[in-house]
Amino acid sequence: MKNTTRIFSNHPESTWKGEVVWSPLKSLWFLANLLITLFIAPFYFSLSSLMVFLLLTGVTLCLGHSLGMHRLLIHRSYECPLWMEYVFVYLGVLVGMAGPIGMLKQHDLRDWAQRQTQCHAYLLHGSSILKDAWWQLNCDLRLTYPPTFTIEPRVIHSRFYQFIESTWPLQALLPALPLYLLGGLSWVIWGVCVRVVISVGGHWLVGYFAHNQGERTWFIEGAAVQGHNIRLAGFISMGEAWHNNHHAFPGSAMLGLHKNEPDPGWWVLNALHNLGVVKNLVLPEHLPAREELVVEANNLNSRVKRVPEECEIANFIKRYS
Repeated sequence: MKNTTRIFSNHPESTWKGEVVWSPLKSLWFLANLLITLFIAPFYFSLSSLMVFLLLTGVTLCLGHSLGMHRLLIHRSYECPLWMEYVFVYLGVLVGMAGPIGMLKQHDLRDWAQRQTQCHAYLLHGSSILKDAWWQLNCDLRLTYPPTFTIEPRVIHSRFYQFIESTWPLQALLPALPLYLLGGLSWVIWGVCVRVVISVGGHWLVGYFAHNQGERTWFIEGAAVQGHNIRLAGFISMGEAWHNNHHAFPGSAMLGLHKNEPDPGWWVLNALHNLGVVKNLVLPEHLPAREELVVEANNLNSRVKRVPEECEIANFIKRYS
């Protein structure tokens, strides 16, 4: 069985045998925010609360989830000062999905399982949309033969990461205090509750479609599920919706590979790189060749060429940009 740097298993049923169980903390956290959003937030709407919602959503999703949690903590697709890493990841905790170590484990398990030949429906978003929504937003997968995780010491032994991992729901609620002092209850409801529902629910919804339908340029031979690019969500997801690109080049700091694929996360990273704050950006042409990676023609049933060398990847991206 294939393995990644952090995950290993030699049991043939590790990726698909298990049961989905209700997660009280995960479910009650999301449902409480959802009920407030549906039944209380409309009565506390104001222009200022909407602006707070938009600003905090943009900052936490871009700097926090996309740049901090995903492209840095999980994939190490660029380097930055430790203080910046901690700030970005902390902003990612404020999104309200999980702590840093929990997020890393969830992501790596899903990515690892999806690259195998067989995968549990929970991990590949393979159920109906309503069933998948319940599973992803309220439940966890309990594998019968879970793989072994080996998380790098700089993360697992970090006191900062250990602290925010054990207190992440509290951390996600902390902005409520300054928001209340500055703008009252309406700022709290829209700056915390509505933002968490839209961010967490939106992350699930993009993930559902990104593993079921959408545009596709790349095909991973032997994988249980393929990624798809969701064009409508490319910008608002901070570039995370270019999921077919990400499946092809998971270590790339750039997710929107073509000029017509907006990637706000990459724009911010590139600006920080130009300022000298961020360095060693990883791009597709810097990654090792993958024998299983195939470029597809417009007809998804027609696989027209392999990409055996890094230079061919760079040339392909330039040609189709």
